[in-house]
Amino acid sequence: MTGTTRGATPDARDASGGRTDATARRRGRPRRTESADTRDRILTAAREEFSERGYEKTSVRGIAKSAGVDSALVHHYFGTKDQIFEAAIEVAFAPALEAPTAVAEGPPDNVGERLTRFIFGIWENPTTRTPLLAIVRSAVNNDNAAAVFRRLVAAQLLRRIAGQLDLPDAELRAELAAAQLVGCAMLRYVIKVEPLASADLEQIVARVAPVVQGHLTGP
Repeated sequence: MTGTTRGATPDARDASGGRTDATARRRGRPRRTESADTRDRILTAAREEFSERGYEKTSVRGIAKSAGVDSALVHHYFGTKDQIFEAAIEVAFAPALEAPTAVAEGPPDNVGERLTRFIFGIWENPTTRTPLLAIVRSAVNNDNAAAVFRRLVAAQLLRRIAGQLDLPDAELRAELAAAQLVGCAMLRYVIKVEPLASADLEQIVARVAPVVQGHLTGP
């Protein structure tokens, strides 16, 4: 009887929620799922807040309210406002990170046109243009946002493009090409300077691509 009783005790604890491995795993799964869902919800809210309000007017408290969570959870998952901004724009900036692939695919003497078409293609698409506008506006108006944007562009875009160029000054070339494209995009889509803002895209590509080509592969 004593042996039976001792053997039954763990079972009883199991039934009432004792700390067995199986119970811990069963309890752990919902928590992990809930954590992932909460993080995604915060990130979505952050992208929307930064897009609508810009960096300056967006607050951790506002992001938390939009996500339906406590502000402490936002800090727990992402840290500072800069870190939340970086996580949010990295997703929005993701399409542009495919630019190095556009550079790599095809002959070197046509890389300027490929890259120009790729970048302007992102800006022409309303789905990808909207978050990019929010990123650029935030970077222009706030030093912290600009620092985050520069770090993302340098680490994940320009250095990868430079890696495709077999030239000693490849990083400078990639930066000059990016400056040409970003400058044109700013004037056309952000500031909307005419006649550039309403010019035909093919005309823009025809004029800009040779300059980008010169930066990337010229003497």
